[in-house]
Amino acid sequence: MNLNEIKYHLNEIDKLTAAMDLGDIFSYSKVKEVLMAAELGHTVPKNYSGADGIMPDGTPVEYKSTIGKKISATYNGISVQDTWEEQEKYIIEEKIGKYPYHYYARFEGTKIVEMYVLDAKDVMDILLPKLKKSYGSTLKRKDPRLGVTISEKIIKQYGRLVLAR
Repeated sequence: MNLNEIKYHLNEIDKLTAAMDLGDIFSYSKVKEVLMAAELGHTVPKNYSGADGIMPDGTPVEYKSTIGKKISATYNGISVQDTWEEQEKYIIEEKIGKYPYHYYARFEGTKIVEMYVLDAKDVMDILLPKLKKSYGSTLKRKDPRLGVTISEKIIKQYGRLVLAR
């Protein structure tokens, strides 16, 4: 085996993804979204914004993944709105809460070793208090956008196990 074999297979992947009009799956962790969608029987949208996956019934879903030793999920880069009321509405209706299901996967290489799903209501119940707490300090940070991490404990407490290997 050598690097030219990897190069060959990556070129073949480029051909497949071009034929499927998926764009560059090596950008923005889209390759992990493709792997999660394949595991779940979902499809992957062609664009980079919006839903990460689409269920067979057309329901848009959110995917989060990690390569850490423990499963966790980070929501970051959330644009800051003028008031907390506007912020909450934006998070619920436009950014995170609009996806009924959020799938969290832990990867070892290209293999998903565990995956959980949480309902949007539970995700909002977890995220909103944390985001509200950090909302007031946005102007003091170099990057004022909001972000929050959901721990393994919370994912396992609220989530439903979809896959374990």
